Amino acid sequence: MSEYLWHCPYCNADQSVTEKGRQVAIADLVLPNADGPRRLVSIFVVCPNPRCRQFSLSASLHTLEIVGNRSYTGKHLKTWALVPPSQARSFPVALPPQIVEDYREACLTLELSPKVSAALSRRCLSEMLRDFWRVQPGGLNDEFRQIKGTADPLTWEAIESVRRSGMIGARMESEGAEIQDADPGEAKLLIGLIETLIQDWYVARDERRKRLDKIRRITGEETAEKGNEA
Repeated sequence: MSEYLWHCPYCNADQSVTEKGRQVAIADLVLPNADGPRRLVSIFVVCPNPRCRQFSLSASLHTLEIVGNRSYTGKHLKTWALVPPSQARSFPVALPPQIVEDYREACLTLELSPKVSAALSRRCLSEMLRDFWRVQPGGLNDEFRQIKGTADPLTWEAIESVRRSGMIGARMESEGAEIQDADPGEAKLLIGLIETLIQDWYVARDERRKRLDKIRRITGEETAEKGNEA
């Protein structure tokens, strides 16, 4: 039975999904029309995590290839996330509301308008830099340069790999959410960078705080015990 790795948008965990947790339906358009035959593929996926078990629903549109009496799924044309309405992840930490809003809207508009999604992502990245690192406002590239040498080297490499990607680096010179052309690949790359930085900065900081609180509690308990023995 085939398995594939799938990320659950509800419990925010990577899961191995088998055919038992996946249901596919196909609808073909064969009526004469201006664009030609089309195939719509809808996919239900139920999270295998017993503490989650939420379902996701997506649909994708393809060309339909007809050869004799057989039909085949052709070129992919478009994908829609229906339930939940985007692939925005949830994170186990409180984030500033504006960062959450821009991130979710960037995910929501990814397929509908990549250039709007990319603009929202650039603004979200700038908001993260100003909130987490307290950088001086400016162009996004300039704001990133202010944390060079301070950010974790692996995190900085992730930032650099995106900044070196074609036109993305040039567009990062703009301030705010200026609307510029972007293709779905660029917009998706920016969303991926946001998710990486949330994990590396906000989630990691929260986990460090929790570990420190645990150490303090243990230290406090040990000190109290020693005081009682004395």
